[in-house]
Amino acid sequence: MGHVELKNVRKSYSSLEVIKGVSLQIEDGEFVVFVGPSGCGKSTLLRMIAGLEEITAGDIDIAGVKVNNLPPVKRGISMVFQSYALYPHMSVFENIAFPLRVEKRPQPEVEQRVHKAADILKLRDRLHHRPGELSGGQRQRVAIGRAIVRDPSVFLFDEPLSNLDAALRAEMRVELNRLHSDLKSTMIFVTHDQVEAMTMADRIVVLNDGVISQVGSPLELYHKPQNTFVAAFIGNPKMNFLSVKCTGVTDKGVKVQLPTGGELTVPVAPRDGLEGQTLTLGIRPEHCHLEKGDVTVDVQPSVVERLGLHTVVYAALKDGSNFTCILPGSAPVKSDTTTPISINASDCHLFDANGQALERDVALEEIDPPVLAQSEAAN
Repeated sequence: MGHVELKNVRKSYSSLEVIKGVSLQIEDGEFVVFVGPSGCGKSTLLRMIAGLEEITAGDIDIAGVKVNNLPPVKRGISMVFQSYALYPHMSVFENIAFPLRVEKRPQPEVEQRVHKAADILKLRDRLHHRPGELSGGQRQRVAIGRAIVRDPSVFLFDEPLSNLDAALRAEMRVELNRLHSDLKSTMIFVTHDQVEAMTMADRIVVLNDGVISQVGSPLELYHKPQNTFVAAFIGNPKMNFLSVKCTGVTDKGVKVQLPTGGELTVPVAPRDGLEGQTLTLGIRPEHCHLEKGDVTVDVQPSVVERLGLHTVVYAALKDGSNFTCILPGSAPVKSDTTTPISINASDCHLFDANGQALERDVALEEIDPPVLAQSEAAN
């Protein structure tokens, strides 16, 4: 069983606390992605699960066993690192078989496990090659094969795709999803790339400064971010933010005055004391359009990227703040020419003075299609 539970886990280096009380349950067979900016603690947290870093406080349970003091080899895990860490003088077969050789497994078992892993990863015809004769994607598959042969309860991946080019990363994302579907094992994957997180995860754990900002499915985080950090981090290009003033609260939502003029009633759950406060309105670039909407914002495009299916417009508002739009590929937009951009209240997010979201009434099961194709097109 690959159930993993973190109970108020902390990590400090002298007086510097880098993991500040993380509690999390990962179910057996789940694909969970830790994502966040550099320095947020995601790799440190993964290494603590693996046993490569000691924990300062808290408990880690794997398959119902407290593993705080167990060495990595006894935790029932296998880890794939950012670097392939292959032995250049060994064949692909011997690289994959290495952990079994260390355990002194009998030769028939070694051959059976290596061939099974090679079949899963489509490496059977490469078993007698050396790593130097393989592509980057094939070498990463060898590293994954070395993890598979140990038959672990939990697979740990520490940014394994970051050394690959864009095409290979996309290919390996598909292969890792297929691998998870075939093995039905628990997988924990660390990345700073939110597109990787959105495409592979059952659940995403967004980390910021050593704490969890939000946990949820990709669509939950995209459509219902709990704070401005998650709203900005999930989605590419990131969400636009406008400083707005609350002018009233109705049974239909919260009414706000935009700095560029015009009013919107955002359909969010109101709170007491909002009237007169300065709030933050969020609108994703892909929810901007040229057709008539609830309110219009005049933008001054500085860069227009024609990507075929989409046009990405990087612009500024009258107050100088940045504003990004994703429009149809043939959108009649030109640099340095003022363009009216429409937005609808139903697409907007609203955050209080502390950056916490006001609840949106969005039924995720009715959302179609998700955002990913748009995000990748803009990447």
